[in-house]
Amino acid sequence: MSAAFDSYNFRIVTISFLESIKIHIFSFIWGLWTLVKHIFWRLYGKRKVKDERENAPTCLVDNSFGQHLYVKLKGVKFHYVDSGDKNKPVILFLHGFPDFWISWSSQVPALVEYFRVICLDLKGFGDSDKPLSRSNYKVCILLHELRNFICTLNISSCHVVGHDIGALLGWYLVSLYPQHVKKFVAISCPHPNLYWNQQLSKNCLFNSRWIQFSQLPHLPEQHALDFNIVNKCYQHLSANDKYKRNAYLDAYKYTFSRKEDWTGPLNYFRNLPFNRLKTASSTKSEINKVKVPVLLLTGSADNCVSLESIVRSTDFAEQFKLKIIDNSSHYPHQQQPDQVNNLLLNFLIDEDQVDSKQVNQQTGLVGKMYGAVSNTVKYGNHYKMYLQNETTFLSMS
Repeated sequence: MSAAFDSYNFRIVTISFLESIKIHIFSFIWGLWTLVKHIFWRLYGKRKVKDERENAPTCLVDNSFGQHLYVKLKGVKFHYVDSGDKNKPVILFLHGFPDFWISWSSQVPALVEYFRVICLDLKGFGDSDKPLSRSNYKVCILLHELRNFICTLNISSCHVVGHDIGALLGWYLVSLYPQHVKKFVAISCPHPNLYWNQQLSKNCLFNSRWIQFSQLPHLPEQHALDFNIVNKCYQHLSANDKYKRNAYLDAYKYTFSRKEDWTGPLNYFRNLPFNRLKTASSTKSEINKVKVPVLLLTGSADNCVSLESIVRSTDFAEQFKLKIIDNSSHYPHQQQPDQVNNLLLNFLIDEDQVDSKQVNQQTGLVGKMYGAVSNTVKYGNHYKMYLQNETTFLSMS
């Protein structure tokens, strides 16, 4: 492990040999079961017709969200959408799975007044390069590339907002490279040491069985090509207007229309479940907590992330705020964008970014920033008591 990691008393460690063997044994079992189902469907069922997407939807080439730019880091090309004044503080958005930069389309217009907003396509996703080798997606490599990407922006640090596996990488980033992160927002994502061990609902598409199945080569990619994953993940888009729903679904299906469009994303699941953060030194039993201020957001109806794991994640942060987003599941930033945008502004904006007279005259979304910040998470007395006894909240005054 590099000296850069050691200097902060955080280290990436692997799970035990027995845990690793267990994952691979179950991957074989679920793979065999999937093959049997595919053979049955081919013999007795209707053959699925591939839903082709040959032309890029207009929303993917629309510059209203910002400039589509590219940067090459040690042979890997990254695509990102850059919007806002270059002299303003930077927010780096990291999407989840299966997703890409367009995940943040509702956040860019709300935040660009006060920030330079950068929506990155993670390696393997969208228009970023898609190395096929599993070894290219080791967590230490991914983090080193993210650090180098931040450095190419000619800034010393930025705010990081992540969703799902993007937030998972964010947890590693603030643990290993805290000097590059001012504040961190984790949406629908507990700490890495809790993420893979949480008890997920059987209704969750990406439960333990799916994670085990994804360890197999080729078969998971082939299984994903019928867009079943995309259709299930983005059912909530039907709540939006018909034009936006169709345009965005087309964008997702175009982006994930080839087998190689799935190999990179699946390689995250072929690496990340085997890693944890060593957060306690050998001489001390207490946790070395993240020093960067953290905001945790989770949907009230999220069946892919347990509320307990989100609450327990606060043990790993010195300063934090936790908020449950009502009427949302695993994608609160898409399902309740106004509420999420308001919380992001409350948390990320500094007082010196806004003229006090202007703030006093604001109403609506921005005007609420300088009101009282919501109190402790009110989601059951046992969680409230847990938070009051074990942790300290970030003061926003």
